[in-house]
Amino acid sequence: MKTSLIHFLAGLDQAGRNAIRFGLVVVFFWIGALKFVPYEADGIVPFVANSPFMAFFYQHPAEYKSHMNKEGELIEKNRQWHIANNTYGFSIGLGIFLVTVAALVALHPVAPAASMIGSLLIFIMTLGTLSFLVTTPETWVPQLGDQHWGFPYLSARGRLVLKDLVILGGAIVTLSESARLYLHRSKPS
Repeated sequence: MKTSLIHFLAGLDQAGRNAIRFGLVVVFFWIGALKFVPYEADGIVPFVANSPFMAFFYQHPAEYKSHMNKEGELIEKNRQWHIANNTYGFSIGLGIFLVTVAALVALHPVAPAASMIGSLLIFIMTLGTLSFLVTTPETWVPQLGDQHWGFPYLSARGRLVLKDLVILGGAIVTLSESARLYLHRSKPS
């Protein structure tokens, strides 16, 4: 009985790969769709504004702190600032990219080459998002009186970014699986 359970567990690798692919598609599609909504665009501002690779997308990246809306909050003057800052324009572009990547990864059974490209894009993008741990001060607990602040104390934003290590691994798994299927189908008969 114990051995049969272990054999069953040992055979779950394909189910795991399917779950990883499904998870990547759902996460990237859902978060990509949310990038069209102002609250989500507002939430990524600290990451983009502090990134040496992305700050140029914003008109006034250094001024973001005094214009932040909390999730669910609407301060109209802040919304107008974000419109002028290109916060929403950048977020819509990112949303289109994320939804496209989700679709590419989902094409694995019918177009493994397209799925490889989607997985590779996720891998590259995830390296960029992990850089936020270094570039974004808001990823660490601020010094507000408690003795636990700064490194290694991740804020909510930092914990969100750290989870991208799992996405990075998932992208490698789906990339490899799509490459294997592509090679299998490309073999001369």
